[in-house]
Amino acid sequence: MSTSSLARRAAPLLAALIAASFAPAAAAADRPAKHAKPAAKKAAAPAPAVVFVVPDATPDQVKAAEMVYYGAYDCEFQQTVSITQSPKHMAYVDVKHGKKDWLMKPVLSGTGAIRLEDVGGETLMVQIASKSMLLNVKTAQRIVDDCISPKQRELIAEAKAAKAAAEASGATTTSSALMK
Repeated sequence: MSTSSLARRAAPLLAALIAASFAPAAAAADRPAKHAKPAAKKAAAPAPAVVFVVPDATPDQVKAAEMVYYGAYDCEFQQTVSITQSPKHMAYVDVKHGKKDWLMKPVLSGTGAIRLEDVGGETLMVQIASKSMLLNVKTAQRIVDDCISPKQRELIAEAKAAKAAAEASGATTTSSALMK
């Protein structure tokens, strides 16, 4: 018998053997398991608690904390922000907006603005005489803007009154000079 005729005769037998070897697995997959036990669930390991130690305040931080505008802020779109002295950490402030609150470190910037830097590194509150804004430093987006505290309202009113007085005295001086 030649090799080619032997291969032709063995081919159907070889195909049947291959099909038979897969048949039990295919049949088992088609029918539901009778007494299969569910896989044991592993107990979720609790996430390790992140312990953050707040460093003691520096003299510069204490000075900056004295300059912070504390109180309830009215912001754009009828939102509010609350800034209070932290009862737990000297010369730190608690900032609350909506359901979130942050512990922040006051820093006096070179421009005179007060920066309230989140100790967690997520947010930043910038306070200038005329307004404040809360920023997310990770996404580089404003959380809320045009926030004004009661003290900032006073400063704005004083600045407007001073400007009006300067304009009035300048107008009087100009009128007096024209009459001579």
